[in-house]
Amino acid sequence: MAATASDLDSTDLPDRPPADDWRKIFAIFWITSMVEGIGVSQIFAFVPLYLSEMGVAEPDRLRFVGIFSALIFIVGAPLVPLWGVWADKYSRKAVIARSAVVEAIVFAGVALSSEPWQLALSMLLVGFQLGNTGVMLAAIRDVVPVRRLGTLIAIFAVSGPIAFAVGPILGGLIVDGLGLPLAAVFWVSAGLSIGTALLVTLGSREIRPEVVPEGRIVDLAFGAIRGVLADPAVRRIFTIFGISFLATQMSRPYIPILVEQVNVDAAGLASAIALVAGTAALVGALVSPIGGWIGDRIGFRPVLVAALLSGAGASLLMPVIGTVPVLAIAAVVLAASSAAIAAMVVGLLAIEVPAERRSATLNLVYLPLYVAGIIGPALGAIVVSAGLWAPFWLGAAVYVIGAAVVLRNRPRQAPVGVAG
Repeated sequence: MAATASDLDSTDLPDRPPADDWRKIFAIFWITSMVEGIGVSQIFAFVPLYLSEMGVAEPDRLRFVGIFSALIFIVGAPLVPLWGVWADKYSRKAVIARSAVVEAIVFAGVALSSEPWQLALSMLLVGFQLGNTGVMLAAIRDVVPVRRLGTLIAIFAVSGPIAFAVGPILGGLIVDGLGLPLAAVFWVSAGLSIGTALLVTLGSREIRPEVVPEGRIVDLAFGAIRGVLADPAVRRIFTIFGISFLATQMSRPYIPILVEQVNVDAAGLASAIALVAGTAALVGALVSPIGGWIGDRIGFRPVLVAALLSGAGASLLMPVIGTVPVLAIAAVVLAASSAAIAAMVVGLLAIEVPAERRSATLNLVYLPLYVAGIIGPALGAIVVSAGLWAPFWLGAAVYVIGAAVVLRNRPRQAPVGVAG
C-alpha cells in the first residue's frame, strides 16, 4: 500500500547527486506497486463471486467472505517490521523481488482453487507478499534528487489507488467482455507479477541505505515498534487510525455482494462490481490530496471528524440502496472518506510526533491497518448472520466512535503555526 507525499520529510535529506538511472528505478517501482494493487483488488472484488461458482451455500458464503478477507493480514502483520530491517541490513532489491514472486504464487493459487479451503490457503499466503511498499519508498528516497522528492512520492502514492480502480475493471473486461472464466482474471495477474519480478531483478540495481543497521533483525524490528508505541501521541493517533480502518474492513468485503443483490443483469455482474469498486478507488485517489489541502487551511482534526461522519453516513445507506449507479455513488463517498482519514492521520503524525521518532513512526503507519484487517472482517463474518446490513451498520457505529475519540482527545498544546 503506498504512502502519501507528506510521509517523508525531505528537509532531513542530504543534497546528494542522484544516480543517472533514478528515473528507470522509479518507473520500475511504480509498475511493481501497480501490478500488486491490481491483483489484490481483484481478490477483494471477485472472491464472493468465486465462492458462488464453487457452489458454497449463501449463509456459509457470507461468513467465508469475512474470514477469508482477514486471512490476508494474519501472516503479514507480524512480518512487516521484519522486512524493512532485513532489506536495510541485506538487500532491498531481494525483498521487493520476493514480494512479486509471492504475488505470482498467490494469484496462481487462487486461479487453481476449486474448493473453499484451497482459496483460503491461497489468500493466507498474501501475507508473505506484504512489506515491500515501505522498502520501495526508502529506496526512492535514497536515489531521486531531493528537489523532486515530494512530487515523485506523490506520483508513487497514486499507484495503489489507481491499481484498485484498474483491477476490477480489467476483471470485468476479461469475464464479461471476453467471456473467459473468473480464474482467467487471476492467471493474468500471476503473469503480470512474474513480469515485475523479472523487471526488478534484471532492470534495477541494489540501493543501499546510508546507514546500515547493526544487530539482530528481530531485536531491531521490535525495538522500533516498542520505541514508537511508547509515545502517547503516537498511540492516540494510531488508535484513531485503527478505528477508522476497523470500520472500513468490516464492510468492504461485502460490497460485491450488495452489487449482486441490486444488479438486474446477471450476465454483467463482474462489470457491475468493477463499476462500484473501481470508481470508488479512483475517486478515493483524487480526494486524498484535496483533503490534505483543506486540512492545511482549517486544521486536520475538523477534516478528520467530517470524514469519519461521512463514512458513517455512507455505511448506513449502502445496504438499503436499490440500484448499481446509486450504490457506486455511496461507495465513492465511503472511499473518499477513507482516503481523507488516511491523509489527516499522516498529517497529525507529521505535526504531533517529535522529529526524532517521526521516521520510525511513519514506517509503521500501516500497522493499525493490518491489525484492523484481521479484526474487522472477522467481526463482519460474525454479525453478518443477522443480515447483510449488519457489517455496514456496525461499521457506521465504529466510525461515529472514532469521531468521538478525535473530539475528546485533542493534544494539550498544538505546535505553533500549524493547523490541527
